Amino acid sequence: MATDTTSTSNEPPAIAGVRRSFVEARGVRFHVTESGPVDGRPVIALHGWPQHHWAYRDLLADPPPGLRIIAPDLPGYGWSGPAPHRWAKEDVASDVLALADALGLDRFLLVGHDWGAFVGYRMVLRAPERFEGFLALNMAHPWITARNVLPRLWRFIYQIPLATFGVWVQQRTKFVEKLIFGIGSNLDPETARVFADRFRDPVCARASRDTYRTFVTREMPQSARNPEMRRATVPIRALFGLGDAAVHPSWVAAETANADDYALETVDTSHFVIDERPDLVRAKLIALAEETSP
Repeated sequence: MATDTTSTSNEPPAIAGVRRSFVEARGVRFHVTESGPVDGRPVIALHGWPQHHWAYRDLLADPPPGLRIIAPDLPGYGWSGPAPHRWAKEDVASDVLALADALGLDRFLLVGHDWGAFVGYRMVLRAPERFEGFLALNMAHPWITARNVLPRLWRFIYQIPLATFGVWVQQRTKFVEKLIFGIGSNLDPETARVFADRFRDPVCARASRDTYRTFVTREMPQSARNPEMRRATVPIRALFGLGDAAVHPSWVAAETANADDYALETVDTSHFVIDERPDLVRAKLIALAEETSP
């Protein structure tokens, strides 16, 4: 495993053998970290909150044969520039699709964790012709109903301070490090600090606040009023850590997924399955690549 946790506010943590670049797309200066052959089969890997591309450090340090792993920092996160919008997830989906265009990618495999998977679902529903397969990690699929969510709304309580005083909370307190990682994960303190410290940067703190503010005030009410009706035609493989304190297992259930090809596997981890079981995530990606091989 890649264990280098050296990080500063200006420099991302080291990962052996990767290529780094900045790519302009749709008004965002994306920081992109890649590994594997430049002519390999492309895989875009999207991180969630409160993280950045380093969540995929093990996959980047040891890319599966023949796969080109591309892990961007989402707009305003990590070392990417700020988003020119309020982090509506449909806007971020447009940003990532524009990044794929800028990288010259016509079709690719997609991996997403947390908000990266939330955005990923919007992408595969909007532009299924671009995707060979989607590996979704610990995020509710988009077909859950208000009736299912309401009894478990307490799971979103942590979002209130982020949506209201998010910049102050992340810059001035140890909310992320002590609560989100300290209670909600099995990550070691040094790893948690690599992620948490980045959110003291004002650009990252604002992006994080806007991520939750937009969700709480706009996207969640809109979803209750207008449930997702589009059917997914892209093969979807969901991997879910049952110790997730935010996402309920019923929100990833195969029987409620409006999809042609959706399969769920559960595992004994917290929400941060990519950090706790990188070996399993790697194996699931290899299996998805093999079964969707052109």
